Amino acid sequence: MNFFARFITPTGKATTRRGAAAHPADIRPSPAGGDLPFSADLATTQAHATRPVWQWSLFISLWLASVGNLALWKAISQAEGLSSAQQWVLGLTLGAAIACACWALLNLISWGRAAKPVMMALCWVAAFAACFMLNYGIAIDASMLVNVLQTDVKEAADLLHWSLFVTVGAIAIPPTWWLYRQALPHQPGWRPVLKQLGMVLLAVLAMVVVVMAGFRPISSAMRNHTSLRYMMNPLSTVYAVGNLAAQQIQHRDTTLYPIGEDAKLGASYAAQASFPIYALVVGETGRAGNFATNGYERATTPLLSARRDLAIATNAWSCGTSTAVSVPCMFSHLGRSSQDSGKSYENLLDVLQRAGLAVLWVENQSGCKGVCARVHNANTENDLPAAARKAFCQDGECVDMALLEGLDERINALPAEQRAKGVVLVLHQMGSHGPAYFKRSLSQDKAFSPECNSVNLQSCDRASLINAYDNSVVATDRMLGGLIDWLASKGQRQPTAMMYVADHGESLGENNIYLHGLPYSVAPDVQKHVPWITWLSPAMQQRMALSTSCLQQAVGSARISHDNLFHSMLGLTDVQTALHQPELDIFASCKGRAAASATPPAAARLASAATGPGVRKPG
Repeated sequence: MNFFARFITPTGKATTRRGAAAHPADIRPSPAGGDLPFSADLATTQAHATRPVWQWSLFISLWLASVGNLALWKAISQAEGLSSAQQWVLGLTLGAAIACACWALLNLISWGRAAKPVMMALCWVAAFAACFMLNYGIAIDASMLVNVLQTDVKEAADLLHWSLFVTVGAIAIPPTWWLYRQALPHQPGWRPVLKQLGMVLLAVLAMVVVVMAGFRPISSAMRNHTSLRYMMNPLSTVYAVGNLAAQQIQHRDTTLYPIGEDAKLGASYAAQASFPIYALVVGETGRAGNFATNGYERATTPLLSARRDLAIATNAWSCGTSTAVSVPCMFSHLGRSSQDSGKSYENLLDVLQRAGLAVLWVENQSGCKGVCARVHNANTENDLPAAARKAFCQDGECVDMALLEGLDERINALPAEQRAKGVVLVLHQMGSHGPAYFKRSLSQDKAFSPECNSVNLQSCDRASLINAYDNSVVATDRMLGGLIDWLASKGQRQPTAMMYVADHGESLGENNIYLHGLPYSVAPDVQKHVPWITWLSPAMQQRMALSTSCLQQAVGSARISHDNLFHSMLGLTDVQTALHQPELDIFASCKGRAAASATPPAAARLASAATGPGVRKPG
């Protein structure tokens, strides 16, 4: 110890030249009473030692590439078609590449006093991303970030669980504490800057070498298991942030472009005795495969299944895997291609309102994603009578039966001139929104037990998880059945219609994936295959000169998608505009035709239109 102490000053600096005499001021009394120069304690000397920032970033990068990517290692270990040896080779190669990429990134963005906060922040971001990927099998991309940014307090609370804090803490606290204890080096001049930039170049070169050396296993895995590319933490999050920022810059044209300026009401409005009511239910997180109306073996839709006057589209597909993507897409005249548009356009509701109809959006979720910004709005959370609030709401959240409360009063409050022509009523469900599926149904709807009562879905056995989800479908069945009864109660003369379409589906543990929001290209079909149910009153069938039996045959097995919704609503409401594309209108082939004349070619035409030019084929 004394040997090393001779070369170190009390401030932790080496002597300027070998054998130089100590300055008298540097001599301190020894514990034994002698005057031994430079007798600093080694532990104290080490505490004062500083490390350059590139060493900080190297340690943090190794931590992130290993502990921060537990979800990736788990996914690789469960990947089908990979032997144990292939999994090890892929894991080590990807781990090295991720470490090099993180090292380059941290050296590039960590400078001066900002170095600690930047590295700490990335550790916590990576910890939260790892936690959600581990618990729910989700992936991080730009659309997922949009979901996060648009999540309200209630939705965020549903995701909180003690295991989340344990996982996040285990990943983020150790490197954060290590960084906190590091002394910030003070190295003036350009030399440390050049050294850190040199480390960026070294890290990039090392990453290139690693990727080239392991190109075959990496390229094969990315090709056969594409979801892995969205699980490289925190690189996927950083890339998603950059991608989202680029999208915002590209779409910085904030002008709202009008559409359907030629919209007008068709001939069916000329001599109507009673104004029509068109109810459009925007479902939330509806899995087509869990609806008994679609052939599911469990009785999840007892009320709807008992009816014979419904047109069930069993082959319907969403244009997104999240509410933030699907809802704007559903109401866009561009359909799924709207996601690639650099402009903001008005939507279906604007066209219907411009034609002269009264449009009302009733919200029971986290918002309409801008779709209802220019029409009349109501919200179950704010304007329910006390009795209804007590029956249907708890902790500021209401089940979907609350959507049916006071509908007559809401309609009567709409402008009289528009109401006299017709009413478009849009009900936005809470539906089967996860992970708290058990909150989506009342006690009378809990037909299946035991039920998963946790938001930590992996802690529930799959049977109880499916029970909780299926009970939420039973609640949707009760709500839709009640809506049809209310519409039917308007009498024989008032034409009414109901269309229910879910915004996207849900994963319930298949391949250890939960919830929704995976990138569309890699999302499983259960996140894209949605229920679509239509009901027309006898008066509406007479008004539009079409029959339910014809519609049942036309859409029964034809592949349709959210791209059809805009044009089908224009067809149903008889709003005339050049925007209307009959080949995408599910009602067009049945108008003016008797039930017996509904033929398979009508369904074939729909299926062809749904995958034809200008329309992307889902899946």
